[in-house]
Amino acid sequence: MPRFAANLTMLFTEVPFLERFERAAAAGFDAVEFLFPYAYPAEDIKQRLDQHGLTLILHNLPAGDWDAGERGIACHPNRIEEFKAGVAGAIDYAVALGVRQLNCLAGKVPAGVTEAQARATFVSNMVYAATALKRVGLKLLIEPINTYDIPGFFLNRTAQAAAILAEVGADNLFIQYDIYHAQRMEGELAATLQRYLPLIGHIQLADNPGRNEPGSGEINYPYLFEYLERIHYAGWIGCEYKPATTTEAGLGWLQHVAQ
Repeated sequence: MPRFAANLTMLFTEVPFLERFERAAAAGFDAVEFLFPYAYPAEDIKQRLDQHGLTLILHNLPAGDWDAGERGIACHPNRIEEFKAGVAGAIDYAVALGVRQLNCLAGKVPAGVTEAQARATFVSNMVYAATALKRVGLKLLIEPINTYDIPGFFLNRTAQAAAILAEVGADNLFIQYDIYHAQRMEGELAATLQRYLPLIGHIQLADNPGRNEPGSGEINYPYLFEYLERIHYAGWIGCEYKPATTTEAGLGWLQHVAQ
């Protein structure tokens, strides 16, 4: 059976962030992930992880001013030093929290910057980040994001991510494959998962339309879960969806998978 991690940025949002760890454990999750830890002392998060027997699977590198609409700065030519400082801070948190992989959001292509300039910046930053993470035994992930939800996002297709992996040439750089984003941009989920499986370090899910829990939309999740077992995907699957009502009320899909 696939292993599922609760995304605490999206789930249990009716309670403050540090209270979501207890709720995730009570709901039956053994692992969690979230976007960013940086608003909280690492020791406070670690205490919740240990108290509730949870493993932290993933968090992101700093991604600029999130509240202002930024969704990453890794493709921004004029913010390379800021990006590098964010890598150092993310590593500090990762080491303190015991997480083994970090995701990098490429960001939206800035006004006045060409696609070629954005790509060159992103590739150079991935060389730097992958090298820095490898020194402490961490994997780096890059995630294609659909351009309907985030217009102008630089990295938006699986083949594009695979080409960047090849150009960077780092053995600790992988793709974070988000089923929801992939469905919106390209479809062909099963075939794409099989084709790029050796390059995929982490998977996330949500149904489409609506980005709600599995079973609420058009994606055949029972088939995909069985298919991932058949092709021997060994990683975690992050539950990064918006519950249609409450998180607990929408967990029937997970109980069905566990049967």
